[in-house]
Amino acid sequence: MDLRIFTEPQQGASYDTLLTVAKATEDLGFDAFFRSDHYLSMGSADGLPGPTDAWITLAGLARETKRIRLGTLMTAGTFRLPGVLAIQVAQVDQMSGGRVELGLGAGWFEEEHRAYGIPFPKEKFGRLEEQLAIVTGLWGTEVGSTFSYDGTYYQLTDSPALPKPAQAKVPVLIGGHGAVRTPRLAARYADEFNLPFASVEDTALQFGRVREAAEKAGRAPGDLTYSNALVVCVGKDEAEVARRAAAIGREVDELRANGLAGSPAEVVEKIGRYAETGSQRIYLQVLDLDDLDHLELISSQVQSQLS
Repeated sequence: MDLRIFTEPQQGASYDTLLTVAKATEDLGFDAFFRSDHYLSMGSADGLPGPTDAWITLAGLARETKRIRLGTLMTAGTFRLPGVLAIQVAQVDQMSGGRVELGLGAGWFEEEHRAYGIPFPKEKFGRLEEQLAIVTGLWGTEVGSTFSYDGTYYQLTDSPALPKPAQAKVPVLIGGHGAVRTPRLAARYADEFNLPFASVEDTALQFGRVREAAEKAGRAPGDLTYSNALVVCVGKDEAEVARRAAAIGREVDELRANGLAGSPAEVVEKIGRYAETGSQRIYLQVLDLDDLDHLELISSQVQSQLS
């Protein structure tokens, strides 16, 4: 079971804070550092000092880290044109020496679009499907050839399809709870299917849908990696769990029910239940980015038991 650190910088984090967490992620033996792609805080968070751009952040981290994978859960399809996104991701992959992964979603948070003047189209899923076709098509075009695409939402004519990523294939992550279109899209384009903030039971159901869609698409279900994203709140004792829950404005019982919370032993046991559904990777949503002792505890007493 891979453990990856997943951050939500829109809630309030500078680049320097993210760099500190990414370096701790690497030093403590975690597999990857991922971040969300949002420009507006949610809930009661003040969001200070203000938003950071996902791909600018990852470009900086690409030069400051050496081992960990870097990526997004999920890049908002509404934020970037697909041709521009293909260039950005390929460049950051080159800057990292081939350690980038692209999580791409349709975009959903209408308020942040209004706040920063970003168009929020009604039909987002159809756009996402075309974006996936274009980004993967550009990367897959041989050097010296051109790529064209005539879609409903996007048209490309004789693109040189450059630059290329450092990796032969940048892993593409698709996720979500949709029962029909999401599994179909994952079966066609995804290297990894991610299910965020879902119960063990719902995970088993959705993974089953994705496997079935893969088979219908003529693809072996085992070709995909299956993963979850879950909030994490671990403590050596109940007092420490309660302190960490309070720091992120959550209740311990709610975190135990909906995330990975409690003692290291409790969290290891619950991760095991997700593993039984076929989950191979957990993105640990870390909401208090100043609490590096939390990461150290997870590394020494949770990750050590899983490896």
